[in-house]
Amino acid sequence: MFESSDAQAAVPRNLTRPVRVGSVQVGGGAPVSVQSMCTTKTDDPASTLKQIGRLADAGCEIVRVAIPTAAALDGFQEVCASSPLPVVADIHFDHRLAVEAARRGAAGMRINPGNIGDWDRVDACIDAAGEAGIPIRIGVNAGSLDAQFAERQDLTLPQKLVASASSFVAHFRDRGFEDIVLSAKAHDVPTTLATYRALSRELPEVPLHVGVTEAGTLRQGTVKNACGVGILLEQGIGDTMRLSLTADPVEEAKVAWDLLSALGMRRLTPELVSCPTCGRCQVDMIPIAEEVARRLQEVRAPISVAVMGCAVNGPGEARDADIGMASGRGQAMLFAKGEPIRKVPEDRMVDELFDEIRARFS
Repeated sequence: MFESSDAQAAVPRNLTRPVRVGSVQVGGGAPVSVQSMCTTKTDDPASTLKQIGRLADAGCEIVRVAIPTAAALDGFQEVCASSPLPVVADIHFDHRLAVEAARRGAAGMRINPGNIGDWDRVDACIDAAGEAGIPIRIGVNAGSLDAQFAERQDLTLPQKLVASASSFVAHFRDRGFEDIVLSAKAHDVPTTLATYRALSRELPEVPLHVGVTEAGTLRQGTVKNACGVGILLEQGIGDTMRLSLTADPVEEAKVAWDLLSALGMRRLTPELVSCPTCGRCQVDMIPIAEEVARRLQEVRAPISVAVMGCAVNGPGEARDADIGMASGRGQAMLFAKGEPIRKVPEDRMVDELFDEIRARFS
């Protein structure tokens, strides 16, 4: 409906090495990028491309697809050729799939050296990525650690994750491969925070892919990722992120942008500022706010929109909002940047608000 734009913020960031995933720079001071992963079968390229299109519309910037068997490679190649987003090949266990994916158009690959096999197989992946000129995300997680650390009782889980990740990075560098993005994920927030804080200290130049893995369904997963990833980003840790949710992957992209917006780092879509209501409210505020939120899903402009229930939470408390309304008995005052525009009747308040949004921000 409207042009989209980003607002890059003043959160101090760790300066990591720049890595390019297709057209998207990760690290090196670039904005924190938003990723998700397709839930479709990769051997059904039409369905996969349709989902990627929806993800792109939601603001996703890098997409990952699974290649579980060789039967998915032809579909993967077709997806890479037509995708509007850079496509990262997600590979586990079989190094041959990674090698072939690099040849078939992958913009990057994600492997966990802990489950690929011996170093010869890992090296084959590194060589294939180097020949194709694409980066590798070394993805370590609690379920597949470097064998030399996995059973050690003297190490905590964060220490095992960091030790595994560091050993893998050292091996890649020994092979002369530097186009690395690193993740070390767990399903709980404290482990996630401890692990990434340690990685940012020990490998400050390596771009970090952050997220809480296996975080749960939409509500729980959103809370866990907002806590874990939000804290890390506020501390300058993280260059790209996937907020894992057991939900439509489009929700991952939406939540990611909401998180970036809440931190003041980037904004793609409107922010709704709405009062929680109280006994002073003289209109049915909850459905009004929900209707405004629904309509704002069609607006692609980085603006703040305030919906207030009375004079107390009106223009005074929402003075910094780009546009909004403060309700009274049977009417509302429209305002922009805290200054009144005009009064409108209650049955027209939402329509008139969006008339102003279109007039000012289209």
